[in-house]
Formats: sequence, structure tokens, C-alpha cells
Amino acid sequence: MKIPSPSANISGRSNVAAGLAITALSLGLAFGAYAAQGFTEEDDRVRGNPQAPLTLLEYSDFTCGYCEKFFEETWPILFSEYIDTGKVRLVYRDFPRAPSGASVDTALAARCAGEQGQYWAMHDRLFSSSDKFSTAQLRQQAEALKLDARQFASCFEGSRYTQDIFKDRMEGGELGIRGTPHFILYATDDPQEAVAIPGAFPYEVFKEEIDKLLQTVSSPKVSSEPL
Repeated sequence: MKIPSPSANISGRSNVAAGLAITALSLGLAFGAYAAQGFTEEDDRVRGNPQAPLTLLEYSDFTCGYCEKFFEETWPILFSEYIDTGKVRLVYRDFPRAPSGASVDTALAARCAGEQGQYWAMHDRLFSSSDKFSTAQLRQQAEALKLDARQFASCFEGSRYTQDIFKDRMEGGELGIRGTPHFILYATDDPQEAVAIPGAFPYEVFKEEIDKLLQTVSSPKVSSEPL
């Protein structure tokens, strides 16, 4: 499957890379509404400096092969060059590709791990392990993280966050997102300055768009908070 060309800039600036996959028009009123509130949600999972000048909003699915490709090939460099240096923060949102099954179960397992302060640890394990599709395997992942088994089981078996997971999915759909992974890069304090990146692109594509957008914002404030 050929990965599509990088997207258009949502704010209307031309993109030097060929191919226009998303425009302000296609996002329509939904984009305006979300931009007005800075794309932030109360339950967002944020990685990196909360005050970073740029935000990379990711819609993803732990069972998606291209999402795993991004995590393995592009994410490590993005993290070291932009997240860990305080220039960009990552906001992760769920976009399950199926109404039930592994797509939902893995997202639920990550959120349940988050109750015990291990969201990102579970996130990383799910993307780096092939043992993640069955309920038994998800419990094994929780055990490996030394989570309280009873609390995790209560959360997971009670589907505590399923409604929130599909809230992410619905909002992504309203923004015109149809597949994973899908990214929206924007200036944290001015989300009207945004670029849609719909796919598991190489690091160079993200770097180009990040560096261009960084030129329009103030210098980052490096955070000492753990990632």
C-alpha cells in the first residue's frame, strides 16, 4: 500500500510537498469549533512539556500496522528531537477501526493502566509487542507493568472508558479523519495555524512541517516534568 503524499496546510498556506489530502473546507465547522478550544479535552493524554509551543495531535489505533510503523520508525527521532527538547507536545487520542474487539480492548487497557500512572508505559508496550490482541495477553501486559491486578480487571472488565474512547473516535470523524494514524500539528496557543498529516510519514516530513511552524511561535520553555 502506497502511503499518500503529505497533506495541505489547514490554515491555507501552501505545502512544499506534493499532494493535498485535507483542506480547511473539508474540516468545515467542526474544525472551527475544535480550534476555538485549542483542540484540548479534559481527559487528553499529553506527552512532553504541557507548555510546548507546538502540539502534535495523534489519532491512532494500537492494532494498526501503519501506526506501529510510525511508532517504530518515526516516533523515536521525533521524541528525541522535538518532544524531549520541549518544542512539541504529543496529544494521543483513540480512533478504533472497529466497534469492538482488539481495537477497543487495547485502547481500554491503556486507559486502565493510566489509572495507575502507567498510560504511556502501556502505550509503548502495546505498540512494540505482538502479544496484545487477546484479553489474556492484555492482562499479561498489565502484570509486566506490575499494575494492581484487581483494579486493572475492574476497569477493563467494566469497560470504564469505552464511552470516552468512542468520543475520541466520533470527534475525529467530525474532523474528517477516516484512517489511522492521522496527525494534526498546530501552534498550541493559536490552533488556526495547523497542518494535517494523514499517515505514517517518514521523520523528514514531520521535521519540515514542525520547523516551519516553529518559526511562527515563540521559543519553547523546556519542562523538567517526566515523560
